[in-house]
Amino acid sequence: MSDRSALNPSEAAKAAAALKGPDIEGWAARFEMLSEPNRLRILHCLHHIPGLCVSDLAAAVGMSPTAVSQALRLLRQRGLVSYTRMGRIVRYQLSDDPTHSLLHQMGAVHGHNHHH
Repeated sequence: MSDRSALNPSEAAKAAAALKGPDIEGWAARFEMLSEPNRLRILHCLHHIPGLCVSDLAAAVGMSPTAVSQALRLLRQRGLVSYTRMGRIVRYQLSDDPTHSLLHQMGAVHGHNHHH
């Protein structure tokens, strides 16, 4: 940080120090995943009913199974969802607590058989 351009260098230094705490890059990546409406719909459905498979998610959000699979691959790569394989069926669930909390903040609720 350059003190020469700051009007109040001590305040600027305090603000810069605050950036050392949160994982800014991680949050930016999380928000990037949440910024696409179809991915957000998928996450919302998984929040409400954990353990949905691709075909059920596709029917719920009105997308093709291929498009849902591609979205889930991205969400998995970023650590927002995980999956469990049961024979030939793959079931998905949220795996990121901050995303879970953000979904609650936007009004998402759990299905009647899930508590968190």
